[in-house]
Amino acid sequence: MAPDSPGDRLPVQACVGAVVLDGEGRLLLVRRRNAPGRGLWSVPGGRVEPGETLPAAVAREVREETGLAVRVGAEVGRVTVPGDGVVYDVVDFACTLEAPAATPVPGDDADAVTWAGAADLGRLACTPGLVATLRGWGALPS
Repeated sequence: MAPDSPGDRLPVQACVGAVVLDGEGRLLLVRRRNAPGRGLWSVPGGRVEPGETLPAAVAREVREETGLAVRVGAEVGRVTVPGDGVVYDVVDFACTLEAPAATPVPGDDADAVTWAGAADLGRLACTPGLVATLRGWGALPS
């Protein structure tokens, strides 16, 4: 088989992420309960379910992981992340809170949730490349 032939390619899993800033400009982060990235902080997100649109998946993932309702806005960026026998194709969207005063609570795939300002990001153990990627997209808290 020639290199890079279709038989050599890993399956691709469509995923989404939510870039949610609160009224103080802090970024919503969840600490992942499961692999990949177990114990690390990341934006809420996950796999797209069959038949689900990307915006619907983002809203569902935020609700499941934080209890918050969001309005899904524009795409802010896209990354591919190698996994164990799969490649995750992650599209991140800017989201705004439906109820700005709502308090997030961890649920589903998250064991903790926090609002992180720019200074907080340097001391949190985030998933590999998260901060650099968000910085490159201009999506970090100021």
